[in-house]
Formats: sequence, C-alpha cells, structure tokens
Amino acid sequence: MTSLPNNIRPNLAGDYPKIDPTALIDPSAQVIGHVEIAADVFVGPLTVIRADQRGSDGKVAPIVIHAEVNVQDGVIIHSDAGASVIIGAKTSVAHGVTIHGPCTIGRECFLSMRSCLYKTTLEDHVWVGMGAIAKLVTLPSFTRVPAGSVIRERPDVLGLRLVTEEERDYMEKVWAANSRLRMDYLQLRKKAEAIRSSAEEKEDKKKSSQQG
Repeated sequence: MTSLPNNIRPNLAGDYPKIDPTALIDPSAQVIGHVEIAADVFVGPLTVIRADQRGSDGKVAPIVIHAEVNVQDGVIIHSDAGASVIIGAKTSVAHGVTIHGPCTIGRECFLSMRSCLYKTTLEDHVWVGMGAIAKLVTLPSFTRVPAGSVIRERPDVLGLRLVTEEERDYMEKVWAANSRLRMDYLQLRKKAEAIRSSAEEKEDKKKSSQQG
C-alpha cells in the first residue's frame, strides 16, 4: 500500500481511509479509519474525521463524504459504534461544526458555524443556523433552522420555515468560495512540488558530476 501521511491513518480494526486524489486534506486535519472521501472535497485545518468504533459485528461503519463537499476548520465528525455518517454532495460544513452519527445529510446543505447534529437526518438543501442543535429528528428539504435553536422533536420541526431564494444564493456562494480555495491550494502544492523536484534533480546532477 502507498505510504500515507501521518494525519491519514487506519483505525484499530485495520480500516484505511480512501481519499480521492483530487481531494485536499490539510496537513493538520486528522482522517482516521473507515472514511471515504470523494472527488473535489476540501477538508480544512484541525478537522477530525474519525471512523473507529466497532459495531456488534466487529466492523466499523463508514463515514462517507461525497463529491465537492467542503469541511472547514475545526469540524468534528464521529459516530456511535456500528453507525454511519453520510454527507451529500456540495454540502458546506462550516467552522467548528460537530456531526455525531448516525447522521445522513443530503445534497447542498449548509451547516453554519458551531452547529451540532446528533442522530439526525437532513434532506437536501437544509440550512442549519449558527450554533443550532438538531438531534433525533428528520429535517425536510429546504428547511431553515434558526441560529441558536434546539430542534429535538417533530413539533419543533413543524414550526420551521423554508429557505428563501436569497439564502439559497448565499449557500451557493459559500460553497463556490471554498471550492475555489481548494483549487488554489492544489495549484500552490503543484508549484511547490515542481520546485522541490527541480532542486532535487539539480542536486543529483551536481553529485553525479562531482563523483565523475
């Protein structure tokens, strides 16, 4: 197996993360165990994505992050034993969010800073406001959870309004900005690798000429 960076490592069950080569994982992030990260995902500094608790069958359920998701600084994603976390494509997970599974998050959702999900399902295009908590509920598509709310029962869900067009535009802008950031970092990494490779080649030629 190809050597992995120290911040990307197996769990105690021997499951290795599977990360698409187009994904960008910050060196300070920790990706551990049965984690599947798809194409064009961005994982920011100090994030922890940890799939390591065995279920009753002795296996660790996966944390799956679909294409073009951005997981920003200081996010924590973990799960109960034998339970999965699934994050749908083009979802934005902002700074300091906590996701504790089992959780299923649909496409193009927006989890604002410091929000928290516990044993919750989000359908597509859901907005969870800053510092809000959702636990043990299902949030229908286009639902908006206000900042600071605690949503834990069906009556709480029924009282929520839908996301506006303006808010949908904002969600798209946040996703686009982080997608662009991932591409910028990848270009910078390619330049750094090219410079390092060129320097190593020059050093090898210098040593070869000295030995000759």
